Amino acid sequence: MIMEFIRNNKIVAAILTVLRVYIGYTWITAGIGKLTSGGFDASGFLQGAIASAGGEHPAVQGWWATFLEVVALPNAELFSFLVMWGEVLVGTALILGIFTNFAALMGITMNFAFLFSGTVSTNAQMVLITVFLIVAGFNAGRYGLDRWVIPFIKDHTPFGKNKVKKEEVVVV
Repeated sequence: MIMEFIRNNKIVAAILTVLRVYIGYTWITAGIGKLTSGGFDASGFLQGAIASAGGEHPAVQGWWATFLEVVALPNAELFSFLVMWGEVLVGTALILGIFTNFAALMGITMNFAFLFSGTVSTNAQMVLITVFLIVAGFNAGRYGLDRWVIPFIKDHTPFGKNKVKKEEVVVV
């Protein structure tokens, strides 16, 4: 009953739109700030996160620090690019309400990566709000471009519903 309400109610869709635009604005401003700063480099952040994995009460789990040290830090340039453009693209998609669920999923993935790295900031709040967007499904993008894009994709791609055309029906 609650799930049906969250996923279908038009008043909830309006509330989700406000939340979606807020989260999108947060992402896009962070990404544009990194793009326009003239050289965002995530290596300092990565080194700080790796350093936070030591001591008696580590802020970063050992397995995550190992990932950062072995995979992310040697590829810091790639990760810097992915963070900058990921934030801009997720923010843009959420504000416009296009591919809302995918954008929310990518956003929450970035939030968790930042949380795993020991940064709290607004990430926990963003995770909580984004969970509602993901759970709401299509309703989170109802008042956005998803209103037209998702039905179009369902009707015009092989990924959509399996529709049988009348001409294809063969009676034997």
